[in-house]
Amino acid sequence: MAARGLVLALMLLPLLTAAQDKPLWELGAGAAVISFADYRGSDKQRSYLLPLPYFIYRGEFLQVDRDKMRGLLFKTERVELELSANGTVPVRSRDNPVRQGMPDLDPTLELGPSLNILLMSTPQRTRLTLKLPVRAVIASDFHHVQNAGVLSQPQLNLDVTMAGGWQLGLAAGPLFADRRYHQYFYGVDPAYATAVRPAYRARGGYSGLQLVAAASKRFDKLWIGGFIKYDDLSQAVFADSPLAERRNNVSAGIAVAWIFAQSPQRVTTATNGKAE
Repeated sequence: MAARGLVLALMLLPLLTAAQDKPLWELGAGAAVISFADYRGSDKQRSYLLPLPYFIYRGEFLQVDRDKMRGLLFKTERVELELSANGTVPVRSRDNPVRQGMPDLDPTLELGPSLNILLMSTPQRTRLTLKLPVRAVIASDFHHVQNAGVLSQPQLNLDVTMAGGWQLGLAAGPLFADRRYHQYFYGVDPAYATAVRPAYRARGGYSGLQLVAAASKRFDKLWIGGFIKYDDLSQAVFADSPLAERRNNVSAGIAVAWIFAQSPQRVTTATNGKAE
């Protein structure tokens, strides 16, 4: 859904082959301003000022950066298989007019493999990559756990290193999810139906199109980054749900972090096109 927790959606993959000597880990902190809908298709847009932890770990198999935590399962020069995680934020139904009287949406955790295929690279560090993730989804309020289905989000990612050290990323692709996932966000059980919110049973299939643009840069101990994301839901299989009020959503955010500590141990890593 819109806004994966505090992730700033800098869609840049660690696949470039030029080696660099960097600290094993780096630690910092900052703040982010982010605006997003309660969920994709919601008419309720919120803006937040949030603390932003900055943590990077450059292990051989476990890697953590501002985008995500991932475990490398397999890697060659052009293909890698990783275990990646994602998720969505909770929504209080009492604060969302169209959902009032319905159960809250608990935060979700998405976990599964992603096959990443390098399609093109240039000496100027322009990369085109196809990502093929499939993730199982659970929803939990930390007391109860619910199976919230399965989703897939194939994407084309174009990563470019610009003059002056700016890193630009563009990502585009459709989303697909099963019936259980769509029912969790867009279904209306008969017990919660009203005169203006009829009962609705979701089905699986096409979940819309997503476009993301991001930029970031590292200035010695200072890191800045931002993104804008557009969701098109006009042809999604749940577009006729009474909870899908909009046919498009826009999310955006900007963040600043100060890096105040780093490991004395150095590791040789592949240049990844990220501004660190």
